[in-house]
Amino acid sequence: MKAECKQWLEKKLAKLQGSENYTPEKTNETIAKQYGLKTSDIVKLNYNENLYIPRAKVIPLLKQVAEECDFRIYPQEEEIRLKEKISQYLNVPQESVTIGNSSDEVMERVIRLFLEAGNSAVTFLPTFTVFKYCVQYQGAEFVGVPLKNDFSIDGAGMRKAFNKDSKLLYLCSPNNPTASQLKLEEIEALTEEFPGIVLVDEAYAEFADYSIVPLINKYENLIVLRTFSKAFSLAGLRLGYAVANPNLAKALDKSPAPYPVNVVSLSMGRKMLENINIMQESVKALKAERGNLINQLNQIKGVQAFDSKANFVLFNTAKPYEGVYESALKQGLVIKKLGKLLAYENCLRTTVGLPEMNVKLLTALREYMGEKA
Repeated sequence: MKAECKQWLEKKLAKLQGSENYTPEKTNETIAKQYGLKTSDIVKLNYNENLYIPRAKVIPLLKQVAEECDFRIYPQEEEIRLKEKISQYLNVPQESVTIGNSSDEVMERVIRLFLEAGNSAVTFLPTFTVFKYCVQYQGAEFVGVPLKNDFSIDGAGMRKAFNKDSKLLYLCSPNNPTASQLKLEEIEALTEEFPGIVLVDEAYAEFADYSIVPLINKYENLIVLRTFSKAFSLAGLRLGYAVANPNLAKALDKSPAPYPVNVVSLSMGRKMLENINIMQESVKALKAERGNLINQLNQIKGVQAFDSKANFVLFNTAKPYEGVYESALKQGLVIKKLGKLLAYENCLRTTVGLPEMNVKLLTALREYMGEKA
């Protein structure tokens, strides 16, 4: 290797190693080994997965996919068929749909296409951290405007952050990690004033009160992200999509890589939409349990749980969050530690698990917070 190449490579690697990125947490196997537990004892409540669709309902569909697809060849009509089903599901033109390897990948694609060095991307904080990492990797400026303490958006503060270099506005709604949903009129007002692309992340839309997808007919600069990872319980298949006006969606479909999404994911997405009652029943059950979980959390002294429009609940504790997290972890309960968010010092987040999982979490919290069983 030439000296110039070596120097360049060392600098490049050092820069990449110093960049922020999303780091997966410990696996169930690692946690079980560390705390002397069985893997089957681990209750995973940290990644907002939908556990309300039984595997027994998904496996038959996967078997159908295995019988129908020839994995030896590249995808053929599978993407077109999935777009047709999404079009019917959301009542949008098929030409308005772009498919990707998860909504995260589509988000990264949007950033890569519409942001350059010298541009800035605006959002509110706290929000989904992957957006910040992608913006920084692109060499653009990240601008975050704090939410109000009730988790509502600071519209005036957001507008002050807009300037001629602002090319991308990211609005996560329902928001991760606060689980709050932006008002429709707030999204419209910001979309009308922003001088670039507006990217609304609706990963949790099925658990919320409404969707802003119909607005793509009104705003040519609006892109809405959706996913099969949450409500449809296909997190392991990494399937997501975006909807936008046809001209914008066509631009998003342009990729130097052929056949970007595998045939299994494409086909399973279609199968889930063809059997949409499976998702709808699971969401109904989860939302009912969500209300119960919030109510039970708020009955524990020293715990403050916030309202949720997603499949997870954010809560703040009177005791340091690190201790709460570790105490739960020792009992095989994996929740998300967040720390200080706005005016709240000790925030944690839990997926809305199955009822028996939530009972275990509530019992552990009561014990650690000093309540008798």
